[in-house]
Amino acid sequence: MKNFKIPHVFIFLSGIILFVGALTYVVPSGMFDRVVKKTGNTEQTFVVPGTYKEIPKHFSIQGTLLGKNVEAFASPTSVLGLFTAIPKGMNQAAALIFFVLIIGAVVNIIKHTGTIDVFISMLLKRFSHSPVLLVLILFFTFAFAATFLGMTAEFIPLIPVLLVISKQLGYDRIFGVGILVVGSTVGWATAITNPFNVQVAQSIAELPLGSGMGMRILSFAVCSIIGFLFLMAYGKRVKNNPAKSIMADDPFVLDGSIALNGAALSKKHIFIAITAFVLFAAILFAVQTMGWGLIEMSGGFFTVGLCTILISRMSGDESMKAFITGLEGMIVPALIVGFARGVQVIMVEGQIIDTILFNTAELLGNMSQYTAVTGIFTFQSLFNFFIPSASGQALVTMPLIVPLSDILGISRQTAVLAFVFGDGFSNSIVPTNGVLMASIAIAGVPYEKWFKFIWLLFLVLSVVGGLILVLAHYINY
Repeated sequence: MKNFKIPHVFIFLSGIILFVGALTYVVPSGMFDRVVKKTGNTEQTFVVPGTYKEIPKHFSIQGTLLGKNVEAFASPTSVLGLFTAIPKGMNQAAALIFFVLIIGAVVNIIKHTGTIDVFISMLLKRFSHSPVLLVLILFFTFAFAATFLGMTAEFIPLIPVLLVISKQLGYDRIFGVGILVVGSTVGWATAITNPFNVQVAQSIAELPLGSGMGMRILSFAVCSIIGFLFLMAYGKRVKNNPAKSIMADDPFVLDGSIALNGAALSKKHIFIAITAFVLFAAILFAVQTMGWGLIEMSGGFFTVGLCTILISRMSGDESMKAFITGLEGMIVPALIVGFARGVQVIMVEGQIIDTILFNTAELLGNMSQYTAVTGIFTFQSLFNFFIPSASGQALVTMPLIVPLSDILGISRQTAVLAFVFGDGFSNSIVPTNGVLMASIAIAGVPYEKWFKFIWLLFLVLSVVGGLILVLAHYINY
């Protein structure tokens, strides 16, 4: 196991797609009825509990090779379906893929002006005698943004900056990307007001939005401290002895990296920084108040790039060269998002997701209350592998979990907390999470190295989460 190495990420994800495709031949197909409800201008599709029906599978040579739809029958994934799952996944994740490409290009334009270089130099100089304080500020910035606003993918452009800071402070690549991923993971998993997981789940559970905040604040405090101490313990070990780094053989050379050459701060840098900050704040405001999605956010970041070009007075050729260079650096991370979504495509087309849901609900229904509440948490952690989208998971699983919790005598608030924990902590480790895989790809960290770093923290946070759920049920949260 010491020399075990996971193959290239595309091969790895393709292998997962192949495995899930094989499951469509083994796992029975079935489906719940679904109902569409409209809230304001938004339509949402909910599962109807108690309507599950098993669907017989149709097997044929044509179906196995090319796929064949037969009325009233489910079709296991064909050989052609395995290959088309990836482009279908890219099509479904098009908005996120385009977002990743645009932010990479825009950040590279800003970097080309020297603005990022100057401000990082100033930041490192300011915290030269207190690097732990700098990491603390960055870590909790990401944690607060995730727990209150549900922001994770928005910070992907900062990964190259975090790598430079990590290198200058004497840490490694894993530490650099860990500042963002660990911070945002504990924030997302404890979701004080995160609109994308806890608020969606509470609305389905018919609970007041924002209710039960006290337990989630406690969870955030405990889990964020654990996450920060874990990260700093690893960083201290690497700093004291670089040979103890999980990526000890990595020279940590940042290709096209930020050049900390002590360049003087100019009015151009100040104007670019202020403009980028104001526009970024406006984008976040629009996300929270106007319902902006990834497409609108991509347009907002494109505006940031255009303003940077105008302020810096770059020529057309120079600006487009910087833009294209940024795009080139994000092609692999963007494609990873599409490959990861291909797993969900296979599950949906093979009609086995609802079967997994149904059998899990049946299993949990025969458990004791304390076992069932931790079982919901465990199930959501596993189910996150197949549907990494928090809101997507909530729409699929919460309509089943809510009546189940009522039957078992588990409060709906505790059931929501179990869902949030399950969706959140596993985001740091599941390879089908496009944002995670894109983040470590940008940082140049192989998945097996990241797994080796994060698995212990994941287990610790999962145990802590389970204990908090037991406490929540005990006090009738």
